[in-house]
Amino acid sequence: MKIVGIETIFVDRYLFVQVHTDEGITGLGESGAWGYLEASAGAVETFKRYLIGQDPLRIEHHWQSLYRWSHFRGAAIMGALSAIDIALWDIAGKHLGVPSYQLLGGKCRDRARVYYHVFGRTKEELIQGCVRAKEAGFTAVGHLTPFLDEPRGVPYFKTHVEKMRDAIDTVRRYREAVGNEVDLCIEIHRRLTPSEAIVLAQGIEEFHPFFYEDPILPDSFDAMALVASHIHIPIATGERLHTIYEFEALLRRGAVQYVRPDVCMAGGLTHTKKIAALAEAHHVGVVPHNPLSPVSTAACLQLAACIPNFALQEYPTGELEPPKSEIVKTSLRVEDGFLIIPDVPGIGIELAPDAQERHPYRPRAVQTRLHVDGSVVDQ
Repeated sequence: MKIVGIETIFVDRYLFVQVHTDEGITGLGESGAWGYLEASAGAVETFKRYLIGQDPLRIEHHWQSLYRWSHFRGAAIMGALSAIDIALWDIAGKHLGVPSYQLLGGKCRDRARVYYHVFGRTKEELIQGCVRAKEAGFTAVGHLTPFLDEPRGVPYFKTHVEKMRDAIDTVRRYREAVGNEVDLCIEIHRRLTPSEAIVLAQGIEEFHPFFYEDPILPDSFDAMALVASHIHIPIATGERLHTIYEFEALLRRGAVQYVRPDVCMAGGLTHTKKIAALAEAHHVGVVPHNPLSPVSTAACLQLAACIPNFALQEYPTGELEPPKSEIVKTSLRVEDGFLIIPDVPGIGIELAPDAQERHPYRPRAVQTRLHVDGSVVDQ
C-alpha cells in the first residue's frame, strides 16, 4: 500500500488533512494550530514531498523523519505533523479492520468520562450553563472561567482585591449551583501572574475544583512549579506544549497534576501516547485538550481508550448541532456524561463530502485584549 495523495481542507474554523492510498483507503486528521491554520497547511504541503509514494503503515518512522529532517519546530509544524499522524493511524485501523486504539495496545476502558464546555459573558449565563449541563447528565463542567468570557475589544481593569474576591465568589456560586454531583474544571486561560495564581487558588480551595487549568503563561516551567508548590488544588496544563521533552521538564518539576496534551498539536496519537506514558511514570493523569471539531474528539477517544492514566476528556459544545454535526459523519455518542469508545475501524469518523461547500472557511482575526493603560492582557 502506498500514499498517493494528501489534501488540506479548510472547513468553518478547522483544518482537516486527508491522506489517500492506492488501495482506496483514506485517513482523516486535524491540525490543532487553530491560530495559524494557513501556516499549518503550508507545512503539510512541504510534508507531501516526502510522503507521496511511502508506505502509510510505517507511522513511527514517518513521524521521526518529518519531525527531525529540518531541525525546526513550532505550533504550525506540529499541527501539520499531528494531522498527518492521526490520518495514518486512521488508515492503519481501516486497513486491518480494527479501531486505531487496538493497534496502540487495546482498550483500557469502554467509555470516557467527559467535561462539558460552559460559556457566558455574565455570571448568570455561566451558572445556568452549569445547571443545564448537570440536567443533561454531565458530571463535570469545564472551560469554566471565574473571569467571564468578556469581549476582547473591551479594555480590562480591576483592582487586585476586586479581581480576586470577585473570582473567588464566582467559583463559590458555581459550586452552590451544582452541589457535589458535578466536578468543576476551572479555566484561567493564563491570565494571572504567579502571585495572583497562588492567591486565587488558596481562595477557591474550599470548593474542591477538579483542576486549576493554565493559571499562568506556560513559558516558564519553574514558575508553574512555584505556583504548584504553594497551592493545594491540582494544576492542569500542557495544551500549548508540543513534545515529550517539554512535558518531561514540566513533570520533573512537579509542576502539574493533570497533563493536557492536544492530540492535534502534540504530535498526533504516536506522540501523545508517549506523553501519557511519561505522565503515568509520575502518577499524573491525562486530560486531552480538545477545543476543535468532532475529528479531534474522535482522535482523543482513541487515546483515552488505550492509556491507563486517562482522567477526563474535554468535550466541546455543539457537536450534535450544526455546523459541527454537518461537517462529519460519526459514530460517536454520549451517554450519562460519558463518550462511548467506538468499535469501528480507524478513528471512527469521516468528513462529510459537502462540508467545505456548506461551511466555508472562516479565518480568525488577530485580536488581543488590551488593558486600560494600552498594554496587552492575556485572555
